[in-house]
Amino acid sequence: MGAFFGAASRRDVTLDVFFGVDYHSHLGTRRAGMVMRDGNGRFEREIHSIENTPFRTKFERDLSMFHGCTGMGCISDLDPQPLLVRSHLGVFAIATVGCIANADKIIGEFTGVGHQFLAMSSGDVNATELVAALINTQPTLLEGIQHAQETIEGSLTLLIMQQDGSLIAARDRMGRLPVLIGKDDDGYCVTFESFAYGKLGYVDEYELGSGEIVRICADGYETLVPAQPQMRICAFLWVYYGYPNSNYEGQNVEVMRYRNGAIMAKADREDGLLPDVDYVAGVPDSGLPHGMGYASESGKPFARPFVKYTPTWPRSFMPANQEVRNRVAKMKQIPVPELIANKRLLFVDDSIVRGTQLRETVDFLYGAGAGEVHMRSACPPIMFGCKYLSFSRSNSDYELIARRKIRELEGDEGERHIAEYADGHSERGKCLLRSICEEMGFDSLGFQSLDGMLEAIGIDRKLVCTYCWTGRE
Repeated sequence: MGAFFGAASRRDVTLDVFFGVDYHSHLGTRRAGMVMRDGNGRFEREIHSIENTPFRTKFERDLSMFHGCTGMGCISDLDPQPLLVRSHLGVFAIATVGCIANADKIIGEFTGVGHQFLAMSSGDVNATELVAALINTQPTLLEGIQHAQETIEGSLTLLIMQQDGSLIAARDRMGRLPVLIGKDDDGYCVTFESFAYGKLGYVDEYELGSGEIVRICADGYETLVPAQPQMRICAFLWVYYGYPNSNYEGQNVEVMRYRNGAIMAKADREDGLLPDVDYVAGVPDSGLPHGMGYASESGKPFARPFVKYTPTWPRSFMPANQEVRNRVAKMKQIPVPELIANKRLLFVDDSIVRGTQLRETVDFLYGAGAGEVHMRSACPPIMFGCKYLSFSRSNSDYELIARRKIRELEGDEGERHIAEYADGHSERGKCLLRSICEEMGFDSLGFQSLDGMLEAIGIDRKLVCTYCWTGRE
């Protein structure tokens, strides 16, 4: 997905930007960058690959060259950034987060009038460069940002640093991702994760609304474009992506996950589907609090039958090569034999997307002597690839295990009954559960209901994006 952190202050903020960006490492896996503005208005920038090495170890060596009272940095799941841009709007640094579904169309319109883009090694155009090109078609920076957001199909949240030392932050028009401002005695910062600035001595100051554009400097901040009433914030921020300490729209991530697990257990008990198990567990790491909530409500003891060895590979999907990712995921799973052998186990995972790694986890548990393995997903079955934030990137919706199974069960006819398949109480829904259980080796399977997940999030459900499950915007 990606994220950014910026700061404008009356003191040097190099370390704030360094640690602030590092605290967003869970949101991106490929590239990271920092750019600082010195007292003379010059920019110093570095970009590194973080596919095989954490952000911190790549940028520590660069700290001696960075200094300035304004700076920004980002973690990126895709393209190298922040970029430095020089145009009729001046020189500025820019970082973006989102998804441009109509990129080819926009690129074609530019190249049709002679505009040239630098192609990356993949042959693709850097998404942030494309956004900058859209911005530069307008007479002012503010008009350019609005034009880019109106032109792009998907989502666009961005941060810009100008030569005058100010920052401009723009939240996506539908508010799909959060943007928060923190304050300390010397200035302000802007970020995705609230805990990041809390650890740096900033306090909560302001949360941007949908489509809001704000200018930030050391002395304060001002709204340039007011917030819009509509919002579709991503539910996966609470279910999976967000860090436990963070709050979005006033709702804490960890608290939501406990509540979500408890709602699932209560529903299982009421439906007579609560299995008799020795332990309830969460699939590390984001599944753990969902599992704790389930265990508390079900009255079953919580345990950790396996742990992940993370000192060398913090995230199993960091390597670019899929075969390496699969091997790393397997190597990280360290069993606790005393909690597995001959035990009946129920695991809660944050989601079941393709199911590849989860199947390996089940095989691993049975290989370690588990008597039964029951599985619960903390969200409904994913039916559609995300077109707004690329949460579930795939070449086809049929790479998603739920959609693939529907097609296997009923062919094209199944496409007319996706909502029914998503309901575990319907005949088609029960058939889907049985089919996934047979393939994956679960003794039972359950998905959180859409209503249950939205109840756990705790904000008006009309404000939450549920496209991955319903296919509706």
